[in-house]
Amino acid sequence: MKLLQKALADGSFVLDLKAQDMESIVHQALNLVVAQGALSPEKRDDVEVALLARERQVSTAIGHSVAVPHVYLDAFSEPAIVFIRLAHPLNLGAPDGIPTRFLFLLMGPTGRAIEHIDALANIARLMSDDNFRYDAGEAQNQQDLVQALRAFRERSAPRPVPEKPTVTEGLRYSGRLFGGLINDVRRRLPHYVSDIRDGLHTQTLGATLFLFFACLAPAVTFGGVMGVATDGKIGAVEMLLATAICGVTYALFSGQPLIILGGTGPLLIFTALLYGLCADWNLPFLPVYTWVGLWTMLFVVIMAVTDASCLMRFFTRFTDEIFAALISLIFIYEAVHALVEIFVEVYHEEGASHDRALLSLLLALGTFYIATNLSSFRRSRYLLPQMREFMADFGPTIALTAMTLVALFFRNDVGLDPLPAPKTFGPTTPRPWLVALFEPPPWVWLAAAGPALLVSVLVYLDQNITARLVNNPDNRLKKGEAYHLDLLLVGLLIGVCSLVGLPWLVAATVRSLNHLRSLATVEDVVSSNGDSRQRIIHVRENRMTGFCIHLLIGLSLLLLPYLILIPMAVLYGLFLFMGVVSMSGNQFFERLNLWLTDSSLYPAAHYIRRVPIWTIHAFTLLQLVCLGVLWLVKTSVFGLVNIGIMFPLFIALLVPIRFLAARFIAPEHLAALDAEEEPEDEETQWV
Repeated sequence: MKLLQKALADGSFVLDLKAQDMESIVHQALNLVVAQGALSPEKRDDVEVALLARERQVSTAIGHSVAVPHVYLDAFSEPAIVFIRLAHPLNLGAPDGIPTRFLFLLMGPTGRAIEHIDALANIARLMSDDNFRYDAGEAQNQQDLVQALRAFRERSAPRPVPEKPTVTEGLRYSGRLFGGLINDVRRRLPHYVSDIRDGLHTQTLGATLFLFFACLAPAVTFGGVMGVATDGKIGAVEMLLATAICGVTYALFSGQPLIILGGTGPLLIFTALLYGLCADWNLPFLPVYTWVGLWTMLFVVIMAVTDASCLMRFFTRFTDEIFAALISLIFIYEAVHALVEIFVEVYHEEGASHDRALLSLLLALGTFYIATNLSSFRRSRYLLPQMREFMADFGPTIALTAMTLVALFFRNDVGLDPLPAPKTFGPTTPRPWLVALFEPPPWVWLAAAGPALLVSVLVYLDQNITARLVNNPDNRLKKGEAYHLDLLLVGLLIGVCSLVGLPWLVAATVRSLNHLRSLATVEDVVSSNGDSRQRIIHVRENRMTGFCIHLLIGLSLLLLPYLILIPMAVLYGLFLFMGVVSMSGNQFFERLNLWLTDSSLYPAAHYIRRVPIWTIHAFTLLQLVCLGVLWLVKTSVFGLVNIGIMFPLFIALLVPIRFLAARFIAPEHLAALDAEEEPEDEETQWV
């Protein structure tokens, strides 16, 4: 390590070297060595020939984006090292197939094998540190490199190994009223200025443009579907307005600004069920909705000030997977159900042309196909990396635009259901913005507390599960958690939205994780079975992206005359896409797939190696039964009036069911199946 430290201090490094192959890398590196006097010009060619001959025998790219070309000849009197960072990574034949960006050129006299081995070991330890690789990739000058090496030595200095905490700092119970909120503010307030300063970066510009479209499409989709479900009482305009107001407010005052608020499947379903309940009881929907929202605000605020988010420690992968699966099924069901309804309407309408049903189906499937294929284009071999990233990031938006243009081509021949939205800014159904709060009977004011309690459970789960996924240690966030503060802010925003008939918004999982990923610096790692995946090494945590994204969404309300050109069939295709995409990465669906897979072809997952196969199937069956019960309750198939409104309560019951499972499954097997993170022994050991 001293040799590398001396090399950096002496300026023996090259940043952003432009090269197309190893020959040009070696040639330019040796020019630096000669200029520094470590190699005589007469012996330069011999060293270059020896280096390239060694490289032709076997590549010195050891993987993990690192190569260590080396040569030991009598041309050198002392060991020397040159650190090189390429402007563009090159495929130098690394065993893991990852392009090489960092090179350490090792040179020295013969007979110094011990020093060579020591240098290789130090380089391996250095480049296995995620923070150093990020710092080295961002370094602009010598001072940055020296500081990065110094920081690594401080991190790797021997120190007592602390006992691993069982609960993260943000989920520790304070034991006093407002204790968690105060701790959240103390933890996050010192970073507020840096949250703004870190947002003034070119990376945030790209993230803002990507997330604007990534958030606009779901907002329009949820708004359109909600408009149909509530007969226009809450539609696309209300959803866009709520998204803009709540998003800007959350970006400025939340504890974790990487979270994106938006409409979610469970809240959409609950709102539709509440509308049906009001219709059954002949009650005005919006005033009842407002009372439910105000009670929800009260319950959520009580949860925030009493540290209720600490209970999330009892929600494990078992619960998360079932909840995520329910959301996926809601998306898929709503899309398929809406398309089937179109066919049923056409079938029962005398003399109706089937063109409307057929075109709606084609538009939905076309949107789904384009969005799915473009979203996976990131792993394609075609085009440049930047173009692949663009196509993948904007896939849903491109699909929505393309299929809308196709629909416009047939608009004079086929009458499609358009997005319900007014041509000018105003409520979807003409009404005063402020809801008539006291229109329903007085008993409704108190009775609304019942449904509100169920909404509070949904808000609690949606918000905290998403927050826990964002704050996952694998994402390497540095500025701390703020579960209680964020829950308080969401509760207050729900109360405000309820007063003016806007939809309730909560943390949206997919959009929040996309936001985080767009601000992340990642690297490729290869698992032992050859699968490649990306690992986050740094995230630019800031408030500016969230603020600008939702400011642009607010400005999109000026485009209302164009939004009504979007057919509902296209939005159903996006719903189908969101449902299918959200299934990927859910271990429950992977284990469910094992039921139909040849046992000799099972993947080399950690739970396959540690848990008996029938135990895995029993655990999966238990989750499937829980998911089935949730779905039956949601759809009220028991024949009881509006039992579906109780489904949030059944979601909360998943926690005690998980504890009961421990009585029938061995603790070590349950720990492997319900592991919160991927075990370390499944990560690539590249050194």
